[in-house]
Amino acid sequence: MRICRIGNFEVGGDAPVRLMGIINCSPESFFSGSYVPAGNIYEEACGFMDAGADMIDLGARSTAPNSRVITEAEEIERLNAALNELSGSGIPVSVDTMYPRVLAECIKHDIDCINDIHGLCNTDYAKIAADSGLPAILMATYSIPGDPVGFDSVMGALEIVLERAELFGIDNLILDPAVGKWTPERTVEDDWELCRRFDEFAEFERPLLAAVSRKTFIGRLLDKNPEDRLFGTLAVTYDILKKGASIVRAHDVAATRDLIDVFEKVEHRG
Repeated sequence: MRICRIGNFEVGGDAPVRLMGIINCSPESFFSGSYVPAGNIYEEACGFMDAGADMIDLGARSTAPNSRVITEAEEIERLNAALNELSGSGIPVSVDTMYPRVLAECIKHDIDCINDIHGLCNTDYAKIAADSGLPAILMATYSIPGDPVGFDSVMGALEIVLERAELFGIDNLILDPAVGKWTPERTVEDDWELCRRFDEFAEFERPLLAAVSRKTFIGRLLDKNPEDRLFGTLAVTYDILKKGASIVRAHDVAATRDLIDVFEKVEHRG
């Protein structure tokens, strides 16, 4: 497996499982508990790092179905405010955006990673990402975020994402198999299949992201709202770690840190 380096730490290979804590600057987010208003970003990020996060994933636009659409200017305003709070803190930060103009503004700050749910399908974005030299988390996408339906389609999308990355000279990367209700065509059974067969994504020989926190397929099974999906999330996360995930994106940092520590002890990795 090729290693991805983010700041001062490695992801994948023999490195410990890494943990990203989610901070949303978007009040529209499907899980209200992840929203952090301007002025509280630094405090929340410090709390996540104290609880065991390796880095923060910062987003300002909800991609949940039927969420309010905001302008790029509004997304930039939110992210600039958050990144200004984190400037000089030494906290590793990944920025979750899929728009070239927004990314161009974000890399003016001291960020450590790019999280692109568009999978580099926007060439202007890909050029900016490549020129930045930053590592990238790239999600399985043909043209609309999370649009592959079914396991085979996700595998095909990841192949194309890697081809795009090679075309633009981006080699320091993590793959995201796009678990979640990204499009109306995606069913909860599609997501369960991605989880069951997560180990098959190892054929790409790249670090893999587990991004299942409080998502719809868990809620549908348990008949629970996002606020009550923690235990289901932890169960799915543990299984995906056994299937080879190298980094976890989570709303609940302290609980997920405990899960990772137990997993690594059981697997003789700690």
